[in-house]
Amino acid sequence: MLIIQGKEELFAKKGQDLGVSDWLLIDQARINLFAEATGDYQFIHVNPEMAKFTPMGTTIAHGFLTLSLMPVLLDKIWEIKGVKMGINYGTNKVRFTAPVLVNSKVRLKANLLEVEEVQNGLGVQITVNCVFEIEGQEKPACVAESLVRLYF
Repeated sequence: MLIIQGKEELFAKKGQDLGVSDWLLIDQARINLFAEATGDYQFIHVNPEMAKFTPMGTTIAHGFLTLSLMPVLLDKIWEIKGVKMGINYGTNKVRFTAPVLVNSKVRLKANLLEVEEVQNGLGVQITVNCVFEIEGQEKPACVAESLVRLYF
């Protein structure tokens, strides 16, 4: 895990790779819990019998399930010391480029694209390029830029 010692070191990491998380299993139980939380019960996610007849041949994770794993996977990649509070500010350029089949493993590869002071220096906004890789596949599941505001 990459440890960044405060705001100055964070600025110095701009443009650099942050690392890669461990693999995380996406099983049917996780997919079903996400469906329950969001109310998205489309059969391709929750009905293995019907999903057999799709081009994927099985159920797949919701795209937004994959995206929602960003915070937990980023926490496995790096830690910024001295942060009192972090706020999810949004995402840019989100693309779901390949389906995550049930029982696949995903991981996150991150790069710090931008670091800038905001709110008259009260906070720092970072832009992190996030690539969700699928074990054994060349094409990623999702690519997105995460915007986070940090307060030291």
